[in-house]
Amino acid sequence: MKILLTGGAGFIGRHVHTQLVAEGHEVTVLDSLRRDVHTHRPPQTENLLVADIRDAEAVGKALTGVDTVVHLAAKVGLGDDLDDMDDYVSTNSLGTAVLLREMGRRNVRHLVYASSMVVYGEGRYECDRHGPVAPGPRRIEDLDHRQFEPPCPSCGEPLRPGLVDESAAADPRNTYAATKLNGEHLAATWARETGGRVAAMRFHNVYGPGMPRNTPYAGVAALFRSALERGEAPKVFEDGRQRRDFIHVRDIATAVTTAATAITTTAITAAANTTAASTDHPQFAAYNVGSGTVRTIGDLAEELSRAYAGPAPVVTGAYRLGDVRHITASSDRIRARLGWKPDYDLTTGIADLLGN
Repeated sequence: MKILLTGGAGFIGRHVHTQLVAEGHEVTVLDSLRRDVHTHRPPQTENLLVADIRDAEAVGKALTGVDTVVHLAAKVGLGDDLDDMDDYVSTNSLGTAVLLREMGRRNVRHLVYASSMVVYGEGRYECDRHGPVAPGPRRIEDLDHRQFEPPCPSCGEPLRPGLVDESAAADPRNTYAATKLNGEHLAATWARETGGRVAAMRFHNVYGPGMPRNTPYAGVAALFRSALERGEAPKVFEDGRQRRDFIHVRDIATAVTTAATAITTTAITAAANTTAASTDHPQFAAYNVGSGTVRTIGDLAEELSRAYAGPAPVVTGAYRLGDVRHITASSDRIRARLGWKPDYDLTTGIADLLGN
């Protein structure tokens, strides 16, 4: 296939690019090399077009002859404050809309979209009295008193966190999450109007070689590693018991390439054999992409501290209002439908991180 990879010079993008090339695909990379992501210019990438995803002319040029688009370009993370809100919306929502419009004009019908587990907000919870419930937004007064666990909205009793699947209602709780969900909605609309196919990949917490350093837009693993490299203890927010699923970036790369092959092969099969429709990849499908193992933020900090022989983590009790308490999701759908599975657990993944 000939593939356009947006955001292909970034952390995840470089690994996806390597995997696509290894599988024999011809790849064009479109990346703006924005300064809040690229503090230094990345190594030279073959077939790199430096342009903003909102630049329709550049996007159209990049789409020439393309079969499939892998759309990773985005402003990521929670950022610093509401001053970032317009930049998130412009880069992520408008940028995706420009890309989809240009794809429609050029009859490019296959899209792998980098979404995120943050679209769910809080994960799945159960109350002993009321069964499955959706907790409301956490209150500042509770967080100030270190009451981090969301209570049952009906009775106020403690809840049991569990795994969320793709059928769960979305509940984005920060600007980044809202733009990722908006991108999914735009992609689903585009698929209906063009007959295209979309795989929306809801990534969990990604770590691995090439993680960004010393930026507020990095993930928690990158922030902990940066602290340890400075000889400082990782600072863990809240009580460190927040549940997450940490997935190695190379596993993300194989999930993306697997999805790209699935949506493209499906279209070819359907065109050749109309009886294949019952087993086709749907026009739009979301996939949770995680390791399948629940760990905590504190676990991650301790694993990294041991691996780097650095100071023990410090649990600060601090919080960010846009963070959620627990979010871990089932990745059964992508395993069952696409046959993908991860190769790394947290211990082997961190060992790989240290070796690169």
